[in-house]
Amino acid sequence: MRTIIELGEREIAELAALTQREGISRAEAVRRAVREYLTRHGVSDPDAAFGLWRGRSEDGLAYQDRLRGEWSE
Repeated sequence: MRTIIELGEREIAELAALTQREGISRAEAVRRAVREYLTRHGVSDPDAAFGLWRGRSEDGLAYQDRLRGEWSE
């Protein structure tokens, strides 16, 4: 997918030097930068929470009822 970004003159110059040194296209350098950024700060895996309740002795509904029972005390 294509996207348009605006960069300052300094970023363009540094990007040009990097792409020449690495022997890659500007688009590849931007893809790598975005990939690295998302790896560090990206959205968590939505499936990461699947199975978290496994191994607990109390089922989820009982836990919920117990917590809500504290409201009436």
